[in-house]
Amino acid sequence: MRILTVPAETDRLETVQAFIDEDLDLAGCAPEIRIQLQIAVEELFVNIALYAYAPGHGDAVIGCHLEQNPLSITIRFQDRGRPFDPLAKKDADITLSAEERGIGGLGIYMVKNTMDKVHYVWEDGCNILTIQKYL
Repeated sequence: MRILTVPAETDRLETVQAFIDEDLDLAGCAPEIRIQLQIAVEELFVNIALYAYAPGHGDAVIGCHLEQNPLSITIRFQDRGRPFDPLAKKDADITLSAEERGIGGLGIYMVKNTMDKVHYVWEDGCNILTIQKYL
């Protein structure tokens, strides 16, 4: 697994996306799958940047691994912020209007419904969220 450590700051999103794109380029990833992954990576990284350490600062560790058989990409997001399992929250009710639905939850809902596997664990003082997408 390749590892990238960056400050958990929203202006580092481009660096994180470029890191993931290296493996997607190697795999010849289809555009529609690339878009799903870019949205998921943005959602997960920005949530770390905005909430994991607030009001303080810390790092995000991004791991990326390309599997050949079957062709898939695994991306791991790790931070030492306060424990938070985004998968434990009830899914957003997409049948409601935006006003009725309220704030929050739609991003992780999209991640859960576009990735093939999503897993969270709190381990050794770290939030670790892993996504996998078959390419």
